[in-house]
Amino acid sequence: MPQARAQEGKMCLGVLLTLLLCSSLEGQENTFTINSIQMDILPQNEVQNGENLTLQCNVDVSTTYHVKSQHHMLFYKNDVLFYNISTMKNAESFSVPQARAYDSGTYKCTVILNNKEKTSAENSVFVRGVPSPQVTLDKKEAIEGGLVKVNCSVPEERPPIHFAIEKFKLDVKEAKQRREKTSRNQNFVMMEFAVEEQDHIIFFHCQASIFSGTHVESSQTVRSEMVTVRESFTTPRFQIRPMGLITEGDQLQIKCTIQVTHLTQANPEILIQKDKTIVAHSKQGNEAVYSVMAMVEHSGHYKCKVETSRISKVSSIVVNITELFSKPKLEFTSTRLDQGEILSLWCSVPGEPTSANFSIQKGEMIVSQTQNFTKIASASDSGPYTCLAGIGKVVKKSNTVNITVCEMLSRPRIFHDSRSEVIKGQTIEVSCQSVNGSSPIFYYLLKSSNILDRRDQNSNDPAVFRDNPTKDAEYQCSADNCHSHTEMVSHVLRVKVIAPVDEVTLALLFDDVVESGKTIALQCSVNEASGPITYRFYREEEGRPFFETFLNDTQAIWHKPEASKEHEGQYYCTAFNRANRAKNVPQSNILTVRVFFAPWKKALIAVFVIGVIVAALILGARYYVLKKGKAKQMPVEMSRPAAPLLSSNNEKMSDPNIEANRHYGYNEDVANHARKPINDNKEPLTLDVEYTEVEVTSPEPHRGLETKGTETVYSEIRKTDPDFMENRYSRTEGSLDGT
Repeated sequence: MPQARAQEGKMCLGVLLTLLLCSSLEGQENTFTINSIQMDILPQNEVQNGENLTLQCNVDVSTTYHVKSQHHMLFYKNDVLFYNISTMKNAESFSVPQARAYDSGTYKCTVILNNKEKTSAENSVFVRGVPSPQVTLDKKEAIEGGLVKVNCSVPEERPPIHFAIEKFKLDVKEAKQRREKTSRNQNFVMMEFAVEEQDHIIFFHCQASIFSGTHVESSQTVRSEMVTVRESFTTPRFQIRPMGLITEGDQLQIKCTIQVTHLTQANPEILIQKDKTIVAHSKQGNEAVYSVMAMVEHSGHYKCKVETSRISKVSSIVVNITELFSKPKLEFTSTRLDQGEILSLWCSVPGEPTSANFSIQKGEMIVSQTQNFTKIASASDSGPYTCLAGIGKVVKKSNTVNITVCEMLSRPRIFHDSRSEVIKGQTIEVSCQSVNGSSPIFYYLLKSSNILDRRDQNSNDPAVFRDNPTKDAEYQCSADNCHSHTEMVSHVLRVKVIAPVDEVTLALLFDDVVESGKTIALQCSVNEASGPITYRFYREEEGRPFFETFLNDTQAIWHKPEASKEHEGQYYCTAFNRANRAKNVPQSNILTVRVFFAPWKKALIAVFVIGVIVAALILGARYYVLKKGKAKQMPVEMSRPAAPLLSSNNEKMSDPNIEANRHYGYNEDVANHARKPINDNKEPLTLDVEYTEVEVTSPEPHRGLETKGTETVYSEIRKTDPDFMENRYSRTEGSLDGT
């Protein structure tokens, strides 16, 4: 205790001195630098498994004062930190006692001083070898079919470890079984090995392997203890009765026996096989028995097999049986007969034993108690025939003879479902049937004398053929079977095919441009469709047809006599028959029809139009002249009082006056002083009349162009009521002398 207190006092004194030294250097700046850092592996980089290993990190630090710095040292293995320490020393070590394979790797160290850091170069460490594994077994004594658990471990190492365990039999150098397994979380493995047949004494080898860097380190092989194996049951044994010579008719007994160990948990199964056929078996007890009346076919190789889930033991024996008599033989005249021919069968045994009994069977039915069988063949006689020959209890069956009695076919009937019409391109089913006749029956369908298809029927049911006719067709079918008669041919089946309308064309019979008054004729044509066909004619913008007809022809014509301009337009047509669907009615092209006038009609119209224009021009000119004359008379009538006109109705005016009057729009009646008012509206005249005298200079017709005369024109103006329009009358009076 006093020594401990003295040491504590020294430590406190050292700490106090350090603090004093640090406080004295607080005001002074101390600079550090890391000159170098190095990791050393002691005793060397490669060591054997179990040897001690030391990792030493050496640091060289320089400072401005002779004061050691506090720094951190970090140790890394494969870039993973596994040890760190704060120290003032220039060297620190990490010891690895008894290095193992998992200690192999790449090591380095790092020093941290204030904010400065430096890392050493990497050093590789190799630990050679793996400790020997430990092998333990769960038992030292086992039974065939049981299991032995083997535990192999390496307590000194860390996983992952790869284990290999081998099973050996005593006095056998090669391994009987090898199993490998990698343990990733534990340093041991547990494996089970089955104890097999004839495994009397067994043992196991175990080896451990560890990946060390880039190579694998393996341990020495360690051997386990011995395991003694007991039989679960003995090898089976045969017992044959009767012993010695075995003849057909004797009672044959084959017995297979074993002995079972009392430690066996479940009874094994015993099987007796002849070739590959199991003839007897037993799951209870120690034996299996096969008993049968001996026949020559029972001779052969027998095998007794005893099995559990993992163990199987086999023994075998050959049994020979002496034949009492040979197998009978069934003979025949022919195996294929026509109905009505003679069927003849007879049975014989080589050596002709007199004591043998014979019978002939068809299937399981006896048809004859003698060696021979003869009859007139019918279809019901077809079938398998055998012959039986017996002496005492031994009965032998002959080979099987298949007799075919062929019934002649009836004429085949050809038919199809006529309730529905056949549409072009759709599938039609044609059936062919021979009601009577032996099967198999071979049917051929002929279309236009060419073979279309074949069907084989194993009964008298109809043979159904399928076809897609595109036009009216004729079908026949022929039938044939085993009968020697030639094939039978049916009657001809005629099938009418309804071709739908799928293309419609509209055309104008004469020209696209029709002369007015002539006939428009539109022709709606279809392809080779079946009638009756419904034709409908339409104008472009009308929803309903203007003409509809039903024809058995592939074209329909609509005509319109005396065409006019109102018949111009765009036309189309549709056509369909019962083969077309209601929603798929074909439509033709659109045809434009134009109507033009005949040349003589155009000339007549032109003359009429020109006449109307000329008349309009004349009336316009007349109206213009009248209007102009009225405009000139108005000032004269207003300048003097009105005076009555002095000429009478019977007076004739001179030629110049007549010309003058005609010039101003009056007829000859006006010149004869029978004046009529021009009043288109037939309005009543008023009683007030005004006259105006106007002098007009006109050329003298009889004196040439140089002579001129003066005319006096009187304008008569009658005043009408305020509610009526004004009526005007004019009269021209020529001078007597013409000057």
